[in-house]
Amino acid sequence: MGTPTGPAEGGRLFFTSEVFGRGASRRREATGLTVPEPARDVPVHAVADVLVVGGGPAGWAAAVAAARRGARSILLERHNHLGGLSTGGLVCWIDRMTGWDGSLLIRGLAEELLDRIPRDAYAGPPREAWGTRDAATAAWWALRTAAFHGIVTHSPTVGPEELKAASLEMALEAGVDLVFHAWGAAPVLRDGAVAGAIFESKQGRRAVLAKVTVDATGDGDLFARAGAAFAEDVDTSDIHHCMNTSWVFGGVDMPRYLDWRATRPAEFGEFMRRGKEAHGFFDKAFASWRDDVALFMGPRLAGYSAVMVDDLSEVETISHRLMMRHLERYRAEAPGFERAFPMLSAPQLGVRHARRLAGVLPVTRECWDGRIAPDEIGVSPSLAPKFAPVSVPYGAIVPAALDGLLAPGRHLACDPNSHSFLREIPQCWLTGQAAGVAAAIAGDRGVKARDVDVGELQSALRGQGALIRDAQFPLPQAGEGGRAAAG
Repeated sequence: MGTPTGPAEGGRLFFTSEVFGRGASRRREATGLTVPEPARDVPVHAVADVLVVGGGPAGWAAAVAAARRGARSILLERHNHLGGLSTGGLVCWIDRMTGWDGSLLIRGLAEELLDRIPRDAYAGPPREAWGTRDAATAAWWALRTAAFHGIVTHSPTVGPEELKAASLEMALEAGVDLVFHAWGAAPVLRDGAVAGAIFESKQGRRAVLAKVTVDATGDGDLFARAGAAFAEDVDTSDIHHCMNTSWVFGGVDMPRYLDWRATRPAEFGEFMRRGKEAHGFFDKAFASWRDDVALFMGPRLAGYSAVMVDDLSEVETISHRLMMRHLERYRAEAPGFERAFPMLSAPQLGVRHARRLAGVLPVTRECWDGRIAPDEIGVSPSLAPKFAPVSVPYGAIVPAALDGLLAPGRHLACDPNSHSFLREIPQCWLTGQAAGVAAAIAGDRGVKARDVDVGELQSALRGQGALIRDAQFPLPQAGEGGRAAAG
């Protein structure tokens, strides 16, 4: 399994689980062989105002926002559902949407989507608890992935099927044209600008033409293949570059397990030590949206490439084998897991990082000082209480040179430190919504996406419920907006 690396200095990370480097590589050497592929005409499947490639959090938000702005919005998704890693990846713990004072920062479509989740598929602190520093309350929620640095946050865990359903209904209500089982393969280029995308499907190779294309692949597949510049460097002390397949076990008693962790830490520590000694990697179970379902977010494997098929295959193999080894040991030794069964391994591989766009205005470590970008499209919670909320600029999703395309989501323009939180699901909703609105405006006005009027963009985003700050729009106080959820 390789050697574990510790968490970043200063306690920046919320997941303090070990990160494991790759062991012996199965990556193949290049054969040097090629086969000819004849030129061909690709049928145009559809023509749109806005084409979104990728139906994860960023792509879903972009498609819905564009459609609500009046654009004909087509969304291509390679799987059979929306939500990406938040659903198919079983990353159903939604990271912090509040600032450290409890104020709700990630709003707009994200807020509306979570409001639609049925109460029995939603677990998180009630609104009045957001921002509390009461030690006992924070300790209780810390075991349920909703309190960090001794502060309770709005970090709900939701049922993935209910999140899929709510995402689908919001897309259909907005009038989004959904195309499932369609893998975005390459950009359509005209005069050096993106004019749509080619996708692979059971119907073969087809194309969608669009005024503006949104690359929401998460890995920057379209902008990279269009020739846009990007970065690949990572912070090796952070999990932001690791990959894994998550899984869930059913038939468990999570309150009993969490009580054991809290009241018998020495026993729990010895359990974890034995597991690591036996299996190399061994992870703790996380609370989910139900007391009878346990969520496992590991193993977090470093040193693998999210754009190399042999690496992806190896990570899947390691993850699935470790799932069954975890099941055996948890059943035998962990209170509350005696009747556990393997409920589901994630259909989608958990990729955190592949490429990051070279954008007009990237988010960097220097931006954590509370400055408000003049082209702000949203506000992200910061990594720790000592940092102010982080302003996300429109320039972070606009390629430095390439036209016809916007790139929201985890491959936006930022440095490795900022990527550690800007890659999270709420931030993908935030940047996706902005991309959809901007794409719709660009198509409607007949201008390049980089030339969209920032004032019009910000006004339209506010109209869709997003938080955009200026002198007249201060941060909301704790308790404004969002839902009150039972714990």
